[in-house]
Amino acid sequence: MPTPVISQSSARPINNEPVSALDMPVTALAGVGPKVAEQLMQLGIARVFDLLLHLPRAYEDRSRLVSIGELAHGQAALITGRVMHVDNKRSGMTVIVEDDTGSVSLRFFKVYPGLAQTMSLGTQLQLFGEVKVGRYGKQMHHPEYQMLTDSAAVTNTGLQPIYPSVKGLHQNKLRTLIKMALQTVRSQGLPMTLFTMDDFATVADLPLAPFEAPKLSVVEAVESDDIFSMLARSVPDNVPSSLSSNSDNPLNKKSELNSTQVNLPDSPFSNNSSSNHQLYDDKAKVNTAVANYSIAAHNVYNLTIFEALVLLHTPPTYTDAGQQYKMLTQLSARSHAACQRLIIEELTAHQLSLLYRRQQLHQHKAPKCAVHSPLADQLFANLPFNLTKAQIRVMKDITADMATSIPMLRLVQGDVGAGKTLVAAGAAGYALDSGWQVAIMAPTEILAEQHLLNFKQWFEPLGVGVGWLAGKQTAKQRREALEAVSENTVQLVVGTHALFQEQVQFAKLGLVVIDEQHRFGVEQRMALTNKGVAGSTPHQLVMTATPIPRTLAMSVYGDMDNSIIDELPPGRTPITTVTIDRNRRDEVIERIAINCEAGRQAYWVCSLVEESSVLDAQAAEATYEDLNERLNIRIGLVHGKMKGIDKQQVMQDFKAGLLDLLIATTVIEVGVDVPNASLMVIENAERLGLSQLHQLRGRVGRGSTKSYCVLLYQTPLSETGTERLNVLRESTDGFVIAQKDLELRGPGELLGKRQTGNAGYYLADLIRDEQLFAIAQGLAKHLIQDPTRKADVSQLIHRWMPEASRYTNA
Repeated sequence: MPTPVISQSSARPINNEPVSALDMPVTALAGVGPKVAEQLMQLGIARVFDLLLHLPRAYEDRSRLVSIGELAHGQAALITGRVMHVDNKRSGMTVIVEDDTGSVSLRFFKVYPGLAQTMSLGTQLQLFGEVKVGRYGKQMHHPEYQMLTDSAAVTNTGLQPIYPSVKGLHQNKLRTLIKMALQTVRSQGLPMTLFTMDDFATVADLPLAPFEAPKLSVVEAVESDDIFSMLARSVPDNVPSSLSSNSDNPLNKKSELNSTQVNLPDSPFSNNSSSNHQLYDDKAKVNTAVANYSIAAHNVYNLTIFEALVLLHTPPTYTDAGQQYKMLTQLSARSHAACQRLIIEELTAHQLSLLYRRQQLHQHKAPKCAVHSPLADQLFANLPFNLTKAQIRVMKDITADMATSIPMLRLVQGDVGAGKTLVAAGAAGYALDSGWQVAIMAPTEILAEQHLLNFKQWFEPLGVGVGWLAGKQTAKQRREALEAVSENTVQLVVGTHALFQEQVQFAKLGLVVIDEQHRFGVEQRMALTNKGVAGSTPHQLVMTATPIPRTLAMSVYGDMDNSIIDELPPGRTPITTVTIDRNRRDEVIERIAINCEAGRQAYWVCSLVEESSVLDAQAAEATYEDLNERLNIRIGLVHGKMKGIDKQQVMQDFKAGLLDLLIATTVIEVGVDVPNASLMVIENAERLGLSQLHQLRGRVGRGSTKSYCVLLYQTPLSETGTERLNVLRESTDGFVIAQKDLELRGPGELLGKRQTGNAGYYLADLIRDEQLFAIAQGLAKHLIQDPTRKADVSQLIHRWMPEASRYTNA
């Protein structure tokens, strides 16, 4: 074994405890200078741990020879043949190589002396490259080559990993660095995980994602003297040998295998040192180790982290091509046991960070609110309708939380129009009756203005002052608003991100309501909750009209309690959604005229504010001018670049019925409630996400009139674009739509990168690994409840989520 490749200065112990090689910077590896470090940083690799989790995106199969006659277009293959013809010109070199089954042309566009010398008539070559089949027959461009002689036989290099890379960082360099990292971790011998078999026993009854261990084919011999399974087992993973060998252990139910021998590739650790020959001095021991690996593959929990990593970076090869293909498919799909072992560890770390954050929150004291609220009772009594059963149920959840001194952290989900704002107003009544201030924060001024109007309408008749704090106020308005908040002359404050700025000081902040939570980052939410009175943390109620699929809720909002308003108020009419080619735009405009002449109102939503040659989207201003000329109705325009007071005036005019048609950008996505609006036209609908389209559609259908949503699309539509519009046309269930949106666009698009950016995964996938979330949750709850494992929990979070310590203090 070569000497460790970590520099001595980097491996200095801290507090007499050895520093794990996993946590060292990649610059501690030999051969990583400033240039390579910068290239690795572009791939998100800063630590040795990051490097080991930089997994192959594919594998080149160099484990078996393919005859030239069997070569197919696009295939990457290992072949041998004899040079039969060489044509060396200024434009490049063409070499014809034959075997008993056919011939292939080798094309070299750069010719150097060593190449010309090797490519001589009669030379026997081993070649690897991608095959192209065209009018000139079978070709390989710049294949890797090696001369074959009596002393140099065909080299089986097994499965070569192909890694995601950046310009200038070659595959061989990445393979070398990963080899060094694995060698270093192995030589240090420190545990790579905190889990014990007792921990895994707590989740042994939960189902794993479907996994079938491949049946192994018998081979003639195993020549390698450096077997990955032996190396893996040389690193302890906190698995006591008594447990791992105990036949009564529920985690060790192992099925019998008739044939357990497998070809293993030349490992990145291979060397001919005498120590290796002493360790592995006969074939029987080798086959025993392979058999042990094969059986362990049937159970994810029996794999150590090190085994899983080595298998992913240097997978074994099978003599049976079908079994090899199956294994490679599982590795690529991340459904192999080795992948699942890593995914469970990663998901558990993320769940622990959320539980740790929640645990820390519960250590603070919160304002204890009364169990009855005359304000809330009066507010609901003044309404011309009754609360739905779902709203009443969620109100009970909230008031039960607020009646304790433990800070509430509750997420309220509800589909478009379910009445979340009214529930928030009821919660505000309980806080106000107990003498506490309430802050209502929305991500955009237009939504905050809608909340301001509603809360003034609800609370000012009840004698409660409602304040306003936003970014576009004059200096005098802002100064007066800050004084009112700090002196408690207004008890309820509505605003945007301006609420959490440093100069805002609340007198007695007891409840924070955050609407459209996914538009804010964790830092912003924490900045507002830190504004409670000394020694107190306000209750938090966060709301979203973007229904969140279950796995995403567990991943991003796992530290929150969850309530769902799953019932719409009575009297809502179903919305009919139609998709229409933009070529029929004139027909849609005629339909708007008929709709508005009948006394109903309509929206026309454009994707952008200004003309854009890049996106070819119809601008709101251009549409406004066009429709003003063509229609004899009252038309208004609202977009994000208008002054706040102008936007508010247009919205009030539309709500009051003074405008028939409102042309807008997506600023009207949430919070606008006009029951008389029965037609929504969304132009360039294929450019928007499903959840956003669903939000926009929810602006209509709020009255008793039959409502329509028209999705105008630009042809040609992509396959994804067609699927997206079809989903919206066929479903009005926000949760069904959100799940499909997650599948099509991913969590970053659905919730925004502010929410999911700090939850980026090395390996886990929120859709694919849904079944593994339950296992991770079980492990996380088991660990967080054991006070003796606090150091373990902290280490696991820091290793997988180094940035999370800012939010968890872990």
